[in-house]
Amino acid sequence: MDNWLGRSLKHKLSLLIIISVLVPVLSLGLFSYSIAENLTEEKAIDSGMNTLTLLGAYLENMVSDAEFLSLFILGHEDVQNYLRLPEMDGRLQRRVSALLMTMAVSKPYIANAIVEPESDRPPIASKSVTESGLADVTEEFPNYYSEYSKWWSSVHLQTTSSEGTRDVITMSRPIRSTTKYSTMGMLKISLLQNVISDHLKQAGLEGGGVVLLLDSSNRIMAGPDGFTKNELLDTYYPGIKSFSSNGSWMEYGSGVDKKTILYYGLENVEWRLVGVIPAQAYKLQNQYFLTLTAVAVSIAMLFVIAFVLFLIQKVTKPLSTLAKFLKKSSPDEPLPTLPVTTIDEVGQLIISYNRMSSRIENLTDEVKKNESLKKEADMLALQAQINPHFLYNTLSSVHWMALMKGEGRIADMVGSLSDFLRFSLNSGQEYCTVNQEISHIDNYVNIQSIRYPDKFQYEADIPSELLEKRMLKLLLQPLIENAMIHGILKRDGLGHISVRALAEHERITFIVEDDGIGMSTERVEELRSRIASKLESEDASSSGGSYGLRNVHSRLMLHYGMEAGLQIESEQGRGTKVTFTIPTTSTLLEQEREQVRLKEREQSGHDRRVQGEERQS
Repeated sequence: MDNWLGRSLKHKLSLLIIISVLVPVLSLGLFSYSIAENLTEEKAIDSGMNTLTLLGAYLENMVSDAEFLSLFILGHEDVQNYLRLPEMDGRLQRRVSALLMTMAVSKPYIANAIVEPESDRPPIASKSVTESGLADVTEEFPNYYSEYSKWWSSVHLQTTSSEGTRDVITMSRPIRSTTKYSTMGMLKISLLQNVISDHLKQAGLEGGGVVLLLDSSNRIMAGPDGFTKNELLDTYYPGIKSFSSNGSWMEYGSGVDKKTILYYGLENVEWRLVGVIPAQAYKLQNQYFLTLTAVAVSIAMLFVIAFVLFLIQKVTKPLSTLAKFLKKSSPDEPLPTLPVTTIDEVGQLIISYNRMSSRIENLTDEVKKNESLKKEADMLALQAQINPHFLYNTLSSVHWMALMKGEGRIADMVGSLSDFLRFSLNSGQEYCTVNQEISHIDNYVNIQSIRYPDKFQYEADIPSELLEKRMLKLLLQPLIENAMIHGILKRDGLGHISVRALAEHERITFIVEDDGIGMSTERVEELRSRIASKLESEDASSSGGSYGLRNVHSRLMLHYGMEAGLQIESEQGRGTKVTFTIPTTSTLLEQEREQVRLKEREQSGHDRRVQGEERQS
């Protein structure tokens, strides 16, 4: 075992492949020799059954056409009216005759179509019949048509004034009233027997075999020359077994007279196709097949050994080169790029490896880059955090002074500004509740309503169950500001700004909408392009007011993923709508909550220290 494990891949593959190929080749030769005769017989049977199936499909189509035409004639209004009237109507008679002639001419294998009234009136036919050998099935079975809708006759002679005497097969079925369902006559459609015989003669079975068409009593309806019509099959093949199924085969006779009998039953009529193949015809092929197999196996054994050795050399060479190259690479260095020398599976493996190593390197750079962008975006959203309490205290003093002076509007504006800045500069906290975000917007709107009285109206529609959900802070206020400055303040009259929230499938969708001046399609596309650009490649003072939107868009994607970015819709003169969707719960959000709690505890300690210092001062 150790000796085997120590061998190279080339030696292992050579031995295993030669053994695995030679054994099946030898087995195949022996197996082919033992079953050659059966294979040849099966080939002849399969070919014969295919032929019978095709002939059966042709005959079934012929029968189906005849039955379809009969149904059409049975229900035709002219036929029904002609048979229903107590007296003969010459006009209807001519129309029925024209109908039958049209039906008969439409199919080349239809010999005649006849409508026979129950009354003493003469029949109507596409070809006038002067003599017919058709027997009436009701003479032997009086109630036949009460159980069956149609009857197919055996082969019989039919003489017409225009075509003379011909062998036909006739389908008979009663014509019943469509209103009272009473029998008014009989419809007979005759098929040309010679058309069927011609197709059977052209079947071409193995070794000069023949094809016969039998009725339900095993009487011959059609076949090649030498077989008498309406003769029993047992006359030509005494003692033949009965046919057990719709389609199969059996052997008949022995020795040189042995034959293979194939049979196929038609679905829509009780007819059966029978093929007879002399067994001697395909036995002659066995000797040739056996000789050819022996020569082929001998040549294959020699070729396999030579080809396997050559193939193993070609396959293992690039693999050996790949193994040596990887063995020289260091785990502490970046993954090397390997040379591609082939375009087969091994070459594709090397190409995939090179792509993977390049992708890993790009992903590493992208992760570092995204972390840097995230920190930068968060810093842009959390400005002026260096000891903001001096600013809070100053604004609080101004607020109280304004109240003392009776300046309520100034006090209200300063109070809103203080709350606005306090939320914006809350010691780097990244997340807040939806309620806090809405309160922040209220403070901003209150300030702007004092600056721009009677210029806009604002409303917020937030379901109560969403107010305590947590979200990334400072997302909605920039959108309100953008809607006000670039939409509402540039229009005439009173404008409207609304904020809505919708919850669906563990996600919250926020919608900020205004009825300002709106934007053109080109301007919307330009704005979408700007907010999607990288932070480090844009100037904070870029025109068009897209910086606030770009900052919100970048923070959404960095914290919630690429699918959470801003969606902007606008129409010139109709207003603008901005939406974004965030998850209500996620692993990332839970981690951020933990960070918020830690920062709150740190801020609480810092506030206590600042208050102590203020009391001492």
